[in-house]
Amino acid sequence: MDHKEVALRGKAISKAIEEKEPSASILKLLNDLNEGIKPTEDLLRQTKIGVTVNKLRQHADPTVASLATRMVQKWRDEVKNSKGGAARPKPAGASNGTSSPAPIPSKTASPAPTPAASKQKHGVAPDKRNHKTDNVKYQVTGDEQRDACVRLMYDGLAFMSEEPPSEILKSARAVEEAVYDNAGTRVNDAYKAKIRSLFSNLKNKSSVNLRKMVQSGQIAPKRFATMTAEEMKSDERKAADEKLEKENMNNAMVAQVEKSISKEFQCGKCRQRMVSYSQAQTRSADEPMTTFCECMNCGNRWKFS
Repeated sequence: MDHKEVALRGKAISKAIEEKEPSASILKLLNDLNEGIKPTEDLLRQTKIGVTVNKLRQHADPTVASLATRMVQKWRDEVKNSKGGAARPKPAGASNGTSSPAPIPSKTASPAPTPAASKQKHGVAPDKRNHKTDNVKYQVTGDEQRDACVRLMYDGLAFMSEEPPSEILKSARAVEEAVYDNAGTRVNDAYKAKIRSLFSNLKNKSSVNLRKMVQSGQIAPKRFATMTAEEMKSDERKAADEKLEKENMNNAMVAQVEKSISKEFQCGKCRQRMVSYSQAQTRSADEPMTTFCECMNCGNRWKFS
């Protein structure tokens, strides 16, 4: 294929993605490209076909994603081999000319720009991100229950995140594996309870630092898998809990209503006249107070108005 044909195929792929055409249509276009072009740096730069195919690496259909990944790798290797080692420094030095887009080889040869590109093209609001919006294939363990837990960890880490899906999935899988190992490599009640606890804390709006530290590796997966709910609390939540605890303590120290002991009341059970009583206004103000009685001899309790 010449440059014009390749460019037309690239537009057809972009249109198929935009209009959400069946995977079979996209696979047909990809196979034609895979068999019909000999990639060169000039071809990739002018047609931008590498960028177009690279987008399909995150496609929901694993067959499409796999083929796109193989094609990008294949083109990357062929372009790298065709450069012949030291033959390319010249375009890199002529940065003011048409060779300034030399980043195209680095775009295919270096994985670093890929996450940045993923961030730029992600159109979902951070607070809405989850495995569905990110089109993530979370079935990575071969076990349905464990895969569901990987999905939960992904949803927790993706909340309010700007990281690319591939990086979040890697962290989610590492955390699930750590929890699974701690549970004796079994999907038991302890495993499920820990996953729920981690997810609940990750999804808390105040857990900004916790999510970032787990995603960045500051909190290692093995450490995160053993953290208690108290350890995972944000400073904000700890301060609120401390305030509530102080309030409860103060309330507990408030003087209680003293009970009077009188011989005017007689216990209907043991007939003794050693009765402790207190009064409280339990109804409207214009009605008499309620008297609460307790026999100090047998413990019998009653009340009357």
